[in-house]
Amino acid sequence: MGHVDVDAFDALLGDEGQALLSALRDYDPAKELATATRLRRDHPPALVSAALTQAALRQRAVAKFGPEDAHRMYFTPNGVEQSTRTSVAAYRASRFAEFGVRRMADLCCGIGGDAIELARAGISVLAVDRDPLTCAVARANAEALGLAELIEVRCADVTDVGTRDFDAVFVDPARRGGRGRVFDPEAYSPPLSWAIEAARTTPRAALKIAPGVPHEAVPEDAEAEWISDHGHVKEAVLWFGTARPGLRRATLLPSGHSLIGTPLLPDPEPGPVGRWLYEPDGAVIRAHLVADVAARVGGRLIDPTIAYITTDELRPTPFATAYEITDVLPFNLKRLKALLREREVGIATIKKRGSAVEPEQLRKKLRLEGGNACTIVLTRSAGSPTMLLGHPAQALPGGP
Repeated sequence: MGHVDVDAFDALLGDEGQALLSALRDYDPAKELATATRLRRDHPPALVSAALTQAALRQRAVAKFGPEDAHRMYFTPNGVEQSTRTSVAAYRASRFAEFGVRRMADLCCGIGGDAIELARAGISVLAVDRDPLTCAVARANAEALGLAELIEVRCADVTDVGTRDFDAVFVDPARRGGRGRVFDPEAYSPPLSWAIEAARTTPRAALKIAPGVPHEAVPEDAEAEWISDHGHVKEAVLWFGTARPGLRRATLLPSGHSLIGTPLLPDPEPGPVGRWLYEPDGAVIRAHLVADVAARVGGRLIDPTIAYITTDELRPTPFATAYEITDVLPFNLKRLKALLREREVGIATIKKRGSAVEPEQLRKKLRLEGGNACTIVLTRSAGSPTMLLGHPAQALPGGP
């Protein structure tokens, strides 16, 4: 990927750059060299290189922003990587709008993923970033999507921006240093402690943090929310001014189901594996709300250290995937192979939690053949390595 400077980026916004970008909409990055050679006959090399970089970034951005927005927007390599996906940004913007926020500051706005959804929710946004190219890209995105009247982009250090005149502030600190991801919240840029102080200057605030943040790092006056999208945990957010400090919440997108933790709920007693096994969504596990899901389904844990819940009767919940369990056996490779061969299982989904066995290595050893499918869960039950065989509940005839 070529490095693009602000001048080369600005040239992309002109007529010649725009014509190049529309010609490259469906271009194949594997043919970059041939395409570049052909285009350089008629266009300046720097413009061709900027257009090729942009076309490839747009293709990568489709997964986060959807085809319609991605092909109108502009990106930097970092911006595609670090920006909030549309589903998450739209959900967060809807919460700000519900709180009655009209004017807010988006600090460390990046290419504008959050600012765009805030503006679409009718909120006027001051978007701040210190990198000139990133700011130029955020400005171009506001223009391209018809939101320029609601988004003001300011190129500045976020720590120099006064926040007291806003209804709310959103801070998304950079969590990648020169050596990849940063896990220490004080090594974020700006540090988490600064972001928390900024959050306390306005009536409402949200700070985006890594989902693996230790719970003891969450300030007492914040609500902590973990968000997953299609089952994958995307981020955690600290909310200030929500009137529910200390609350833990798991939100699942695209459904929007939100599980709010019951304070001081004890862990359910472990017990034997019943007919149904529930695998809680990753956001539920990160938010430490497995006990809340167990209470909803009237379930028990299969082991005090494992986030699997079991019941004898099925009680579907949006917060966990249910499986009907047909076999509960001590882990034994020979026995597993024989059973799967006998049942002509050729398609296996292998899940694990609390097992040292690697699913892909196990798959090679099983040499599956046949037309039937099976879910294999490698885990611990009552402290011992256990294998559970079964099927997803919704795949059952007449199932929920």
